[in-house]
Amino acid sequence: HNKNKRKKILLTIRISCLQPGSMDKVNSSVVSEFVLLGLSSSQELQLFFFVFFSVLYVIIVLGNLLIIITVTSDNSLHSPMYFLLGNLSFVDICQASFATPKMIVDFLSEHKTISFNGCIAQIFFIHLFTGGEMVLLVSMAYDRYVAICKPLHYVVIMSQRTCTVLVIVSWAVGLVHTLSQLSFTVTLPFCGPNVVDSFFCDLPRVTKLACLDSYIIEILIVVNIGSDIIILVTVWFKSSAAMAKAFSTLAAHITVVILFFGPCIFIYVWPFTTYPVDKLLAIFYTVFTPILNPIIYTLRNRDMKAAMRNIMTYYLRPKKISEIPLAVRSSLY
Repeated sequence: HNKNKRKKILLTIRISCLQPGSMDKVNSSVVSEFVLLGLSSSQELQLFFFVFFSVLYVIIVLGNLLIIITVTSDNSLHSPMYFLLGNLSFVDICQASFATPKMIVDFLSEHKTISFNGCIAQIFFIHLFTGGEMVLLVSMAYDRYVAICKPLHYVVIMSQRTCTVLVIVSWAVGLVHTLSQLSFTVTLPFCGPNVVDSFFCDLPRVTKLACLDSYIIEILIVVNIGSDIIILVTVWFKSSAAMAKAFSTLAAHITVVILFFGPCIFIYVWPFTTYPVDKLLAIFYTVFTPILNPIIYTLRNRDMKAAMRNIMTYYLRPKKISEIPLAVRSSLY
């Protein structure tokens, strides 16, 4: 009975928003903030989630920072593959930081709200970073394809200039991708309903609250996911072409691609149909993927493990007097 009553109220609100002359009132904006339902309403679970995700976030930041420092400081890792890996780690830090810190703080807050501008900012950054990561994953697949299938031309094809262009293109594609989403999102009329059933402002959950026919918006979002499917097919084609020659090398990359694209495609193919597993999938590509990338790409890589070991040994072991800078030595006496 309560569900039917809420549906009638929501229908009345949406019909009133679509009546002549009502759009001006809507554009004066009724909704100034959104309420985030989060992951759970249980106090005990929220305390557990606070500790759990706080630890995960620290591991994500430190793990990916370690990769960036290792790649930039070790001369043996100054190659296209590790250059792209370092940029992927930077994007992973950004992707984990656009919503996770607020989610962690909200676990200790009774009222989980976000301003309208803050909500739009979250939508902007999630599509910017995920769009950029898509291109980086394609670039890494292409790098492995050239290295395995065209080893004699690898240095020429994957030059420093090519790698730099690929990184610039990844950010450009991410920017175009997110602007294409916001171009219709920021103009949507919101007439009252402001409860987002998630821990951050995901596009399908927010646009679902708009006082417009959801069918048109749903078509736009589904069409946009077509680009993700095309990229996934491209990665699979390039990787499978070289898979027979080096399965172990590309298995890790295929795993990352599936873990990243799988949840995104599932959520966005049916954007306005809510499933219980949606929140878990949202956590997966915003929190778990950034922590899995360094694990998958480093634990199976001898060069990365050796370089990390050398760096940690250099910075953590006690230094001899002869290794201490002269200015510091003189101050000790």
